[in-house]
Amino acid sequence: MQDPNYPRYQNQHDPRYEEQQAYYPDPNQEPPLDPAMERVRRKMIRLLAVSIGVMLIGLMAVLAAVVYKINKAPDAPEQEDLRSDIPGQTAVVPDEPFKMVESQITLPEGTRLLSQSLSGNMISLETLLPDGGTEIIVYDFKESRIAARMILGNVE
Repeated sequence: MQDPNYPRYQNQHDPRYEEQQAYYPDPNQEPPLDPAMERVRRKMIRLLAVSIGVMLIGLMAVLAAVVYKINKAPDAPEQEDLRSDIPGQTAVVPDEPFKMVESQITLPEGTRLLSQSLSGNMISLETLLPDGGTEIIVYDFKESRIAARMILGNVE
């Protein structure tokens, strides 16, 4: 048997149900904030909106810079000397041949050459002197002059 006070259908409106609900407070309903806390809440919302706006402006600036860099025409690169040791490039042959450099270094009698090293216009010669010491001579062959002389070992 059905209760006569209970509505016959679920969607049927019962005025007594609303009267009963007025006595039971909603447990999820929060009490209103005091005025000081409401001002703080509004300030925080304003700060959040301003910070989001600044971040969006910064993001747009970065994206604009990237698009500008991508679309910018590249500067004309300086023409580099082509080298024959790189595949796909041919060496540039000058119109006039290189001038042959002839020079002579005078070394003491009995000096032996141990090693040499070339860098640009300079040549480094490691020599063994007759007294047993070692001397390093740095020679500029384009200007035909000794740039540096270092004696290693016993100096008398």
